[in-house]
Amino acid sequence: MSTVLEAKKVLKGGEFLVADTNPDATFSPEEFNEEQQMVRQMVEDFIEQSIFPNLDKIEKQEDNIAVTLLNEMAELGLLGSHMPEAYGGMEMDTNTNTLICDVMGGSSGSFTVSFAAHTGIGMLPILYYGTEEQKEKWLPRLINGELKAAYCLTEPSSGSDATGAKTTAMKDGDEWVLNGQKMWISNAGFADVFIVFAQAEGDKFTGFIVPSDLPGISLGAEEDKLGIKGSSTRQVFFENCRIPADAFLGEIGKGHLIAFNVLNVGRFKLHALSIGGARRSLGIGINYANERIQFGQAIANFGAIKHKIAESAIRIFTGESALYRVSQQIQDMNADLKAKGKSYAEAKRLSAEEYAIECALLKFIGSELLDYTVDEVLQIHGGMGYSEETLAPRMYRDARINRIYEGTNEINRLLSVSQLMRRAMKGSIDIVSPAWAVQKELATPADTSIPDGPYGAEVKAVGDFKKAILMVVGAAAKAQMDGKLDLKEEQEIVMNVSDMLADLLNAESTLLRLQKLRKTGKATQPQELLDAVLKVYVHDANARIAKNGLDAVAGFAEGDLLTTFTNGIRRFTSYPPQNVKALRRIVADHCIKANEYAL
Repeated sequence: MSTVLEAKKVLKGGEFLVADTNPDATFSPEEFNEEQQMVRQMVEDFIEQSIFPNLDKIEKQEDNIAVTLLNEMAELGLLGSHMPEAYGGMEMDTNTNTLICDVMGGSSGSFTVSFAAHTGIGMLPILYYGTEEQKEKWLPRLINGELKAAYCLTEPSSGSDATGAKTTAMKDGDEWVLNGQKMWISNAGFADVFIVFAQAEGDKFTGFIVPSDLPGISLGAEEDKLGIKGSSTRQVFFENCRIPADAFLGEIGKGHLIAFNVLNVGRFKLHALSIGGARRSLGIGINYANERIQFGQAIANFGAIKHKIAESAIRIFTGESALYRVSQQIQDMNADLKAKGKSYAEAKRLSAEEYAIECALLKFIGSELLDYTVDEVLQIHGGMGYSEETLAPRMYRDARINRIYEGTNEINRLLSVSQLMRRAMKGSIDIVSPAWAVQKELATPADTSIPDGPYGAEVKAVGDFKKAILMVVGAAAKAQMDGKLDLKEEQEIVMNVSDMLADLLNAESTLLRLQKLRKTGKATQPQELLDAVLKVYVHDANARIAKNGLDAVAGFAEGDLLTTFTNGIRRFTSYPPQNVKALRRIVADHCIKANEYAL
């Protein structure tokens, strides 16, 4: 009997570069069932009734509002939607949990930090690596809101280099003695339990569960931040703080596994939150554009404003397509692992780990599309965008942090490619054969035929994008093997490749979504509108992939070899030009008429 994974032919992590995906294996928001729609409504009602009326309180951290709101979420079951029923959780599937984060992203930039820090990096280390005793002790109270969690990783001297932490945990009899300093700790001001990373016995990077009320723990003042002012962010100091000998998580010296695997989920959730935030921000921008009258008409009528609205909407739609495609992959992998006997926690950890490449890509895709949207929404507001009378400046400030935490976008760009190469070297993904096939294809006449079907040109373009990336990756790998290139020192080239991968992931995910909607008839928007989104994105991605590819190969090749690669990139970025002005206006006019993001 075939497993879930085999039956649906879900690709392994990173395999989207070298294999075709069946549209039936993807998932899109149009497919949410009745139960999931009820969950969406519950979250939307909570936001409408409890968050929006308290936005100013949240911003000023008045009346312990974050704790109050987390308690309300606990009563709704939303703090444990991703947790096992055995500990009081609701054990919802991945797509439903993705939906919750998506909707929560549109609530408040500050409060989403408190929510995400508690339910993600605060709880998952215990679920993934805790002993049964630790899970029984902590998870039920974190799920029901009795306790709040924080994650203590970053230090003044260790940010992206997390394992360079200086905090120590020295064994003294049947206790550990913690000494050190942590900074930028979300939820620190009200957390009851910290997940703390320290060098055990001097040099063994390890995670610990530490109650916040122990002697020897003190907090710095609330940080005066650029944005997310409503989230508690403080330094945490440990001075001869004694914790039990069994307070460590997982294995001594294996704390990096906890940090990295929890961050995979954090990156994925950040993308979901970014999609929700961008959607709400664009809605506010569209509403203002419809109301603001200049030169005798609403500014929404002007082409320059339509471009901003359409481009933001297109980025949101394509990013959403990639989000739910990967969500379905994680969900299917999770089901397959459980069918093979893995525990709930193991299946969740391993399924997220499998798609670490996609999670790294999504992290910078989502944070940057949100950044683009809030920036354009502020611009649509003009001078009023600089006034605190509107929400535009607050959304602008709150969005900026997303490109920094959960690993900076630069780190995630580098990680996506390094993990892809590592999987290829281990044989998890066969990149060599497809890359070699592309090299041989360059010696043959170009195939200009277009596949049959309504999206033939887009199908060919996506296939060609893969060939362009494989050509660049293969050439760079060979240059490195020949001693002519050290990719560890050539981060610009690696980032070129990561941006090509991101455009491929978005373009193919959007294509798969539209192919499936045509097949199932579940589209909720006009076909002309959806097709316009796809054509604009593929047109623009075609140009970006061409530029990133040329920038990359010019960084390590020269002479005839460079000419060959240049011709190859031009060959594989030959999507026909589109009237993007007219196509964008279709998207903009639809959203303007609806007075919101309406894709």
